[in-house]
Amino acid sequence: MRGLTFAKLENRSEIPENFSRSSESMKTHAGQLAELRLIEGMTLKLKRLKAGCAVLWMVLVGGVHARGAADIAVPRHIPDRYAQPGVLITIAPGRKLNLRCEGSGAQTVLLEAGSHADTTTWFKLQPLLAASSKVCSYDRAGYGFSDEGPLPRNLAADVADLHALIHHAGLKTPLVLVGHSRGSNIVRQYAQRYPIDVSGMVLIDPPAQDVAAVAPDWARQEEQMSNQRFAFIRQCEAGAERHQLASPPPALEHCVAGANPLASARVNAAIAAYKYKPAFWRTLMSELKDNVAVYRQPVSSKESHGSTPMIVLAATDTYADAPADLRKKLDAARDKTQAQILATTTRGERIVVSHASHDIQLDQPEAVANSVFALLKQTAAPAH
Repeated sequence: MRGLTFAKLENRSEIPENFSRSSESMKTHAGQLAELRLIEGMTLKLKRLKAGCAVLWMVLVGGVHARGAADIAVPRHIPDRYAQPGVLITIAPGRKLNLRCEGSGAQTVLLEAGSHADTTTWFKLQPLLAASSKVCSYDRAGYGFSDEGPLPRNLAADVADLHALIHHAGLKTPLVLVGHSRGSNIVRQYAQRYPIDVSGMVLIDPPAQDVAAVAPDWARQEEQMSNQRFAFIRQCEAGAERHQLASPPPALEHCVAGANPLASARVNAAIAAYKYKPAFWRTLMSELKDNVAVYRQPVSSKESHGSTPMIVLAATDTYADAPADLRKKLDAARDKTQAQILATTTRGERIVVSHASHDIQLDQPEAVANSVFALLKQTAAPAH
């Protein structure tokens, strides 16, 4: 999920303006909804990055110095292995989640994707981490190759599934959890409920919460757009129920994403196949409704992670396309939220990553990898 866009969508006039097209710099189909991305109900547009952009490390608490990612080539295309599941783990009767693990090491890193994203969102980061540790990503219920889960798909449901996955897959704990966007909320709630399972957290650009406190007019507009957004999803779900999305009529064309230029025909076909199913749209609707509830509220004053190490990565260009006055307010809301998150632990630090959109793991995967390596050094201890 990338920089905010306020321009009218090209050939997308029937779609709420909260949805934005992906640029070629991302286009992973990880969470791609008709080439659209959402974050906390706000539109975020992908912005092409200049080649060779450097990462600006601005450490507000402590310092991060890590090596390990520099010698590994970052993939330029989504590997064909994403056209099929990794290992399907049974977490409950009739329910399996798709798990992809690689690498080895004393500690395990688990990656938690953002809203309506599948494991392809990690195609650049995962091999960097696998060079020196075991790293796993997975598709949440209803996405990718994972079975649909019971509704509602709220944070509590995601945390319960994650707990079942970790233990049914036999992953060694404590884990280092890495969460992007909504995934950062899942990771934090998991660590709150199961602290013994978590040795540290890396949070990739946690979204702004309680935006109304700094941008009330914008927040009201977003609330009003929710009905249009959900009507669009219901229309797509109905089309999926009628098996129309593989060859959609004109009224449903906006429900179907174009081919991803960074993926092969096989990968594109696999991604399209699960988004043709009603389960995807039911899950999406439920998750986005939960996003509205989650991001309307500030970080809970009751949230506490004791001395669990935490690194928060903040992107410089999350709201790059917003008008200057609004961008200042949205940046302030995001920064306030991230400060509140850091206050939940005695061992937190915030790193600002330059030349990165909200999808830091795609724009600057080495920056994320270096933060994970640093945390692994801090948390090195026997697993159980």
